[in-house]
This record gives sequence, C-alpha cells and structure tokens, in this order.
Amino acid sequence: MLKISNTVTLADWEIDLQFIRAQGAGGQNVNKVSSAVHLRFDINRSTLPTYYKERLLSFNDQRISKEGVVVIKAQQFRTQEKNIDDALNRLKELIIKAGYQPKKRRPTKPSRSSQNKRMDKKTQRGQVKRMRGKVDL
Repeated sequence: MLKISNTVTLADWEIDLQFIRAQGAGGQNVNKVSSAVHLRFDINRSTLPTYYKERLLSFNDQRISKEGVVVIKAQQFRTQEKNIDDALNRLKELIIKAGYQPKKRRPTKPSRSSQNKRMDKKTQRGQVKRMRGKVDL
C-alpha cells in the first residue's frame, strides 16, 4: 500500500511492477540479474479521487500515455529493492504534484504614496544629472 496523503492511498493491486534487466554497466551480473523496475499505474482504473485523475490526465508529461497509464522506469540502483522504492517515490511525487493547486493571484495596484515616492526620486535623480555638466564662471 502506497500512502500519498492522510486521505489518499493506493492499494497494491493498482500498481503493476515488472522486473527487467538494467541497461549500462553492471559487471558480471548485468546479463543475468533483473534489477530494473517498470512501474505501470492505470489512472482510469485506480481508486484515486476524480480531482487527482483529472489533473493527472491533463498533465503534459511523457511518462503518462494517451490511454492514461503512468509508466516509470527505475534502474538507477543495483538492487531491486532500491529501484522499487525509487519508482514508488517518483509515482508518489507525481500524484502529489497533481494534487497541488497554486494560490490564485489577486491583482494589486501600487499605493498613491508609493507612486509619489517614486516620482520624487525620479525628479531628484534628474536634478542630479542636470547639475553634472554645468560650470558657472
């Protein structure tokens, strides 16, 4: 069971783990040990709340297919256990990211005093520049 938040959890049957041989260097075991993990998670069949499903399906992420299946490949570590943990953590981060809703921006205007201060500073700076080149004899 994968706990996303206090109210959202995923059952084991929702997450499909397949073990494959990892790419790259690995010494003698590279051709005989399946330490990499393919994690598959079907968004539409899951028990996630509809809010999470809609947000996940609307993401423009290469890990999410058009059919609504999240595919995560973890092969960073040499052991299966660490790769499983890595894949599950990446899935959890993706779902948490889908649940995050940024605060709406409220447009504001500068106050009248801040506008006056700005204009005063500009006029003072202009006077300084005006006085630079003048020499009275």
